[in-house]
Amino acid sequence: MKSLYLALLFTIGTFSISFAQSKAVEKTVISTPTVNCEDCKTRIENRLVHEFGVSSVKADYHHHNVTVVWYTDRTNLEDIKAALANLGFDADDIPANISSYNKLPKTCQHHAGDKPVKPKD
Repeated sequence: MKSLYLALLFTIGTFSISFAQSKAVEKTVISTPTVNCEDCKTRIENRLVHEFGVSSVKADYHHHNVTVVWYTDRTNLEDIKAALANLGFDADDIPANISSYNKLPKTCQHHAGDKPVKPKD
């Protein structure tokens, strides 16, 4: 009888914890025209997934976009775009941080001088 009571209590506790943890999530696709190669994809996926509130990241360098799923109570779309820009990549309407862009490997930088190579003074 005691074990049945404990099992019932454990089951109720598990359900209540799972309901308490269900948070609102949102998914969006961010245009990233400066993502050009597998290195860019790996860099974005490995770093952006560690941003607070980000659940998953899928970069697609063929279509130049990043799909992000995040918890709406922990972060927002503008913070995610800013994190992408701080990695050195354009994110929708937010341009890449120039000094971060200059630190990217040459394979991840645009060719033909699309971006400045020196930070503005």
